[in-house]
Amino acid sequence: MSNILLDGQIVNYESLGRGRPVIFLHSWIGSWRYWVPAMQVVSKSFRAYGIDMLGFGESTRNPERYRIDQQAEMLSRFLDEVGIGKVALIGHGLGALVGFNFCSRWTQSVDRIMAISCPMYFDSINERLRTSSIPDLINWLGRKTPEAALALADASKADPRAISESISSFQSDDLFGKMRQTQIPCLLLHGGKDPAIPATPADSSITLPDMIRQVLFEKSGHFPMIDEATRFNHLLMDFLTFDSGVSPREMRL
Repeated sequence: MSNILLDGQIVNYESLGRGRPVIFLHSWIGSWRYWVPAMQVVSKSFRAYGIDMLGFGESTRNPERYRIDQQAEMLSRFLDEVGIGKVALIGHGLGALVGFNFCSRWTQSVDRIMAISCPMYFDSINERLRTSSIPDLINWLGRKTPEAALALADASKADPRAISESISSFQSDDLFGKMRQTQIPCLLLHGGKDPAIPATPADSSITLPDMIRQVLFEKSGHFPMIDEATRFNHLLMDFLTFDSGVSPREMRL
């Protein structure tokens, strides 16, 4: 693991492999560590970075930096400091919202984004995610498997305020609306059994633009990358190696 100092804040991260950069951003429960299996797969062809956002894992706790827009600013500073240009973003839950914010503000810096378990609007977030203690959230969202227990080992290190403040900041920001306007290729992935962020039905009032495609893993909960790891990693690599600038709707799944 490595640390980098950004505007007085310690940001913890890990990197693997060589090639075009791929950034992994975690959800409200956990840290960069649950991305390890996916990062190992990706690192065979790309340079994979897993980042602990502020208030999570080994990064600095600072309640004044927990809003989604501030986490996106941290990501921008990280890319500048490490010397990374255009990236592919893989964001989960909170990480997906941070990715959307980043896409809307630094559009030319993003080649593509996979948004996993991403709420499309504030009311699609289960209230329990906003109000429960971290141990309760781990018990609720983490399946009782050795893989899940290992992947979420850092979850208890999170500052509860990092969860509540980031969710509150989402309430006042139309991130999905802004993402629709970017024309950045986006793959939306939801778990069919996710109790925290339920998938939006295909026949809902939300219509997706041509550059956004929705995929459902029927057997997965909040962590598709753990629950259906092999299937997830195949989809991830297919998305990362798909032609740049082309709609993911053209992908063969």
